[in-house]
Amino acid sequence: MAAPGGTLVILGLGLIGGSLARALRASGFCDHFVGCGHRAPSLERGVELGVIDEYTLDLDEAVRRADILVVCTPTLTAADSLAQILPMLGQQGPVVTDVASVKGSLHRAALSVTGSMPPRLVLAHPIAGSERSGVDASSGELFEGHRVILTPVPGNDPQAVDLVRRMWRSTGAEVVDMSVQCHDAVLAATSHLPHLLAYALVDALAADADSDDMFRCAAGGFRDFTRIASSDPVMWRDIALANRDALLAAIDDFGAHLGQLRSAVEQGDGDTLYATFTRAKTARDEFAEILARRRKR
Repeated sequence: MAAPGGTLVILGLGLIGGSLARALRASGFCDHFVGCGHRAPSLERGVELGVIDEYTLDLDEAVRRADILVVCTPTLTAADSLAQILPMLGQQGPVVTDVASVKGSLHRAALSVTGSMPPRLVLAHPIAGSERSGVDASSGELFEGHRVILTPVPGNDPQAVDLVRRMWRSTGAEVVDMSVQCHDAVLAATSHLPHLLAYALVDALAADADSDDMFRCAAGGFRDFTRIASSDPVMWRDIALANRDALLAAIDDFGAHLGQLRSAVEQGDGDTLYATFTRAKTARDEFAEILARRRKR
């Protein structure tokens, strides 16, 4: 495996792809950085910022030159990107990985193109981001102290998996493994559902006749809970559609729990409210301790 060193190709140069290039340049994991995409302006901007060394609009050229190729396009587009890339790969082609928030759709796309999981395709997902987007928002510190989930499957080349694992560790991230199915269920509950709820709450309040007064009087709790509603709507539309089954299950589970709380409020059942709030506080405090320990590493 040609790393550390070699050429990293980023397909789709935005916040995540740009941050990965910055982090790998700082760590010395790769020597040369090439951007690839359909539109030149963002790629030119990447060169201006020193995020990448050069760019190409030719996907064939990008695949030929890459030692590692990272698909950083939006989730729905990533499946189409894989469908284009995988037929180009030979026995000694680049290791291909991705950063998409949904793994099942990419796994299915790979199987539909090749009939089996390509040995050098290692699906991955960094649990890091920002409500800001674009290569100008990229940061070499974005992944430090955050987790990256790999979803290796039977048929993956162990050396390819090891290369992707070492690549992400060099950014300062903690790398863990999950199955494709577990990843999508966990992310539906802990990331995709919270974004959907934040968007829904802001949209509902904005449609209210008294929305001006509501937003003027909103305090820190509303600000903190709804911060993620400033995220890219296109990206989150695509994630919701790509992870439809797992997200629907998470919505239904949460809806049932919310219904129980509604009944408790309606019936004046303070014991149920108190018990629910206490369990939630305990769980949230434990989660905060986990985050604090992770930051100290």
